Amino acid sequence: MHLYFSDIFDVPPKILDKYGAFNISLVTDLPLFIDPFLLFNSKKKEYRQLHDDIIKYLRFLKDKSTAGTVNAGLLKSWYHFSEVKENWLGFCVSGNTGRGLGKDFARALNENLRNLFTDFGSESVTKGSHLEKLCLIKDGVGKDTISDFTTNLIKEFLLKYTETFAQKHIDKSLRREMAVERVSFNYETESWQPGVFDLPVYKNKYVLLSPKEILTKDETWINKPDFFRQFDRIPEAIENEQLRAQINNYFYSILPKDPTSKDEHKAAASVALKFPELIDYYIKYKEERGNDAVKKSFLDVNDSRMVYIDQFGSLVNLLSQKSAFYSVPGNTTEEVLQRIEFLKDVVENKGGHKLFYNKGKPLAREKDIQILFKLTWRDTVSDVSREVNDGRGPVDFKIARGSKDKTLVEFKLAGNSGLSRNLQKQLEIYKKASDAKKGYKVIFYFSKQELAKVQQTLKDLNMTDDPYVILVDARKDNKPTGSKA
Repeated sequence: MHLYFSDIFDVPPKILDKYGAFNISLVTDLPLFIDPFLLFNSKKKEYRQLHDDIIKYLRFLKDKSTAGTVNAGLLKSWYHFSEVKENWLGFCVSGNTGRGLGKDFARALNENLRNLFTDFGSESVTKGSHLEKLCLIKDGVGKDTISDFTTNLIKEFLLKYTETFAQKHIDKSLRREMAVERVSFNYETESWQPGVFDLPVYKNKYVLLSPKEILTKDETWINKPDFFRQFDRIPEAIENEQLRAQINNYFYSILPKDPTSKDEHKAAASVALKFPELIDYYIKYKEERGNDAVKKSFLDVNDSRMVYIDQFGSLVNLLSQKSAFYSVPGNTTEEVLQRIEFLKDVVENKGGHKLFYNKGKPLAREKDIQILFKLTWRDTVSDVSREVNDGRGPVDFKIARGSKDKTLVEFKLAGNSGLSRNLQKQLEIYKKASDAKKGYKVIFYFSKQELAKVQQTLKDLNMTDDPYVILVDARKDNKPTGSKA
């Protein structure tokens, strides 16, 4: 069963690895992101130039933003970008189509450049300027959008990087000359220009490779959660005694008595709005630890290869051996149950629990479970959508055959502190919003203690015998040592 780039384009994984590219899945996006800091911090001149080009474009946007109001047409032309879904990175389990960078991103970026970071491109505290700076305070610009924006601005490099590999290693029958929009920016005409490239093609769409050394997982090196975590250390690094005193005084003046972590984060954001230079000192702190970013990227990519390629590949082998698996049951409820029961059997009896452990410790991440579940939906006649929001919040999966046959699936971890509330209300709300009659709640547990907690929760909610609540035993201490994935 073809799942990865190397399978579909008949390229040995070792060749891809030697070239430096990550062996992407062409069934589902993998939770990896392009981190612009890895371009900035790279020892390769080519990557540093890419970062310089990103900053050049942002300076262009800043000049336009500060010169006056940018009309709707130019805002769309300069600030709006589609997601570069052809690289199969990010995290959209149902295929690879995400939201892209629309009007909310455009407005937030325009406002930040015009009002908040007026010194962008000419900072004196940091070694350089950083795109991530624009996502540290205001909402609307997060890790996904930072990576999407970076990918758009280095798209020409990725196209050439892929073309070079394809022309050398991929048969002509598997590639094609493709016209690509918004490849490079012409500063004379102030417009984006298209291009034509010889690229690998899958299901009539081109595919992009990405270098492993510019990828990270979960968060970019410079990010908002880390800014809040490091907030106490940042003022200490400020040499200006008066500024340091003003920052500390303002922070404690707006902090309530007995503050919660939410209160502290809110106060920190208020301080950063009043003293934007605080952001520069945080970025300087991250710049000085650039080698740690490189180490993290290396570990992230290796971990992703092990989990999403080596280990998840074992599931694909099991699926290929189960010839009757893809027979189509009568409706989506039956089909969903078939997939859940198969996944449960793989985890509990076929060694599949190993997929959720790294160095003996449980990874316990819902997104890994969701990716694994998506792999069971190859060749289905049903429409499989992830995180569909029908007005009351996103459900993990919606499986549909037309408007009258819909079934929902929610995956939960037994260790989730909100498990009781979610079991009682969440899926019922989603079912009403989606007009779905049935929905399964699948709960993974990783210890005897977690099992006891779930059983007590179900008892309290009178759901012990609910056929639409399915427990999956992902423990490793009760599995035969001889089991093989």
